Amino acid sequence: MPQNRHRFAPVAAALFLAACGHSTPAPPAPPAAPPATTSAMAAPPAPADVPTAEASGALPGTRTCADLTTAITQATLMEPGVVDRIVKASSTADAPVADAARRLSAAYAKATTSKGTAQEPDAVAAVSAAAADMAGVCAESGLESAG
Repeated sequence: MPQNRHRFAPVAAALFLAACGHSTPAPPAPPAAPPATTSAMAAPPAPADVPTAEASGALPGTRTCADLTTAITQATLMEPGVVDRIVKASSTADAPVADAARRLSAAYAKATTSKGTAQEPDAVAAVSAAAADMAGVCAESGLESAG
């Protein structure tokens, strides 16, 4: 299914452009809207005794790909904690998704350590590329519609 990867190139470009402007002050935030109850990101974390999607028979990695999808659509990959949440969710994912999450984590770590250097733009672009690659892995795993 290599043709699925081609549709993620515009996403990677958009993430790169959004991340390049991350050092400029953000415009004032609009008033907070009530959280959407159907969004995977809007729901608070489930208590330890509540079964997860994976425990209830859903495909492993569903939460990982849902978190990734949300981060891509909201252009929040470079915000602190977002990649960590994706990587943590990948602990129950199948190997291809978990491996892609580790690559995303490595790219993010390099980008954060290159902040303010000449390597920063390339490092941020690598995060976008890793996210696009991971989105392709999610699609190939049948998890592209998660989230």
